[in-house]
Parts: sequence; structure tokens; C-alpha cells
Amino acid sequence: MTGAIRILGIDPGLRRTGWGVIAAQGSRLSFVACGVVAPPAGDALSDRLNALFDGLSAVIAEHAPHEAAAEETFMAANAASALKLGHARAAALLAASQAGLPVAEYAARLVKKSVVGTGAAEKGQVAAMIGVLLPGTRASADAADALAVAVCHAHHRTQRRLEGAA
Repeated sequence: MTGAIRILGIDPGLRRTGWGVIAAQGSRLSFVACGVVAPPAGDALSDRLNALFDGLSAVIAEHAPHEAAAEETFMAANAASALKLGHARAAALLAASQAGLPVAEYAARLVKKSVVGTGAAEKGQVAAMIGVLLPGTRASADAADALAVAVCHAHHRTQRRLEGAA
């Protein structure tokens, strides 16, 4: 592929969904934009999910990514929290799919290992490495996590394509 491709990384959450867009040209990565979609906490679940969908749809319209990647659900001890996170992931994945983007999903440990070198990295370590990998980036924790998902996808997208063809 000639030219850079834009990758949208998504760190889903019902309260705060982080997003980050990077450009990848070969092994060279560059920062495009990042932010957070934060629906009003007091709204009904359906309204919060709609706000996530609309917010990410607006990001996609503005930054025109070619591909998207999202973090997989981490199964916590609280089943109700995991279910709510699943709803937020669904809204995020649907926004990307409705825009015609291919969507990849990555485990949190793989995202951390791709960026920091260990799957047990802390949020602060991920944010610090994002600042190193994408110089000048100052992202909140949620946006840094989303940028990490995008970086992980940039590192693994060719391998995924080759595995799918086999």
C-alpha cells in the first residue's frame, strides 16, 4: 500500500470512551488526533450508548480513518460492570462498522506488550510510552490507551492479514 493509512484506536468505556487516530506508513507512526467521548453520567443507558455511537461517528467523519481497532473486554470480578462495558464496546464497534471500517480487536495484555514491552504495564507506563512513540502527544489516560490500541494494530495488522489469507 502506498501512502499512510489512518488507524482509529478505541478504548471503550461507558463513562469515558477514549479514541486516538494515528497515521502509519510502513513502520513509521505519527499522531493525528485523540480525545474522549464522555456521555452525561445521569442519562439513561440507551442515551449514553447513543452518545458514544454519535461521538465516535463524528470522530470517524472528521478524521477519515481507513481501519479501526478496539480493546477486547477484560472480564472483571463484577459481571454487571463487564456487561455495561460490553454495551459500550458494541456501540463503538457499530460506529466503526457502520462507517465501513474493518475492525480488529486486541486483548489488553497484547496492547500493553506492544507498546511497553510487558502485558502487565500500568496505565502511567502506557501513557509515557505513547509520548515516546508519538512525540509531542499529550493524551489523557483513556485517550493514551486508545492510541496504544492503534499502535498495537499498526504493529499487528500485516500479520493478521497474512493469517486470514492462510
